Amino acid sequence: MAAKVLMYSTGVCPYCVRAEQLLLRRGVTEIEKVRVDLEPQRRAEMMERTGRRTVPQIYIGSTHVGGCDELEALDRAGGLAQLLAAA
Repeated sequence: MAAKVLMYSTGVCPYCVRAEQLLLRRGVTEIEKVRVDLEPQRRAEMMERTGRRTVPQIYIGSTHVGGCDELEALDRAGGLAQLLAAA
């Protein structure tokens, strides 16, 4: 079973694109994208869940990874593959 990935994003965010490309390179086939620019009420949901207001905000399974920088750091440390496998 593939890991469930949820990403809060906007249509013009370069970090969202970078994060998505990294996830795809690591074998993620489906990313549930929540466009907070199109659904403003979902931005409030994101801020409540994560305590952050910037995008992307990425969840792998029930784990909040954070933004693009955190995702890339997790990948460099070898933790992304483990998290994707566990989720």
